[in-house]
Amino acid sequence: MKKIYHLANCTTCQRILKELKPGKEDSMQDIKTEPITEKQLDQMAVLAGSYEALFSRIALKYRSMGLNELTLNEKDYRKYILQEYTFLKRPVFIIGKNIFIGNSPKNIAAVAKEMAKK
Repeated sequence: MKKIYHLANCTTCQRILKELKPGKEDSMQDIKTEPITEKQLDQMAVLAGSYEALFSRIALKYRSMGLNELTLNEKDYRKYILQEYTFLKRPVFIIGKNIFIGNSPKNIAAVAKEMAKK
């Protein structure tokens, strides 16, 4: 089974999901309407190796909150992702014990390859 964290109103996420065509057995979570839990985020961080790997610096609030002028640590990344869904890099795919974070073409190609195996 695959778990996909996305934003339903994000055109990039929509395009990627349309391209990858997840199945009915895949679990989809729109992080705006169903916020990620502490437990889910902690599991993602274990797979990713850090909270920073899950944190989006291109979120509009990153600059508006002045976070770009601060030195953030792992505790901060965790806190801000839980506080504001836009700080989670999207989409996030968890397939088995593998995690794929973000929308880079290389990452999406790796997701497609992994999804083809299952």
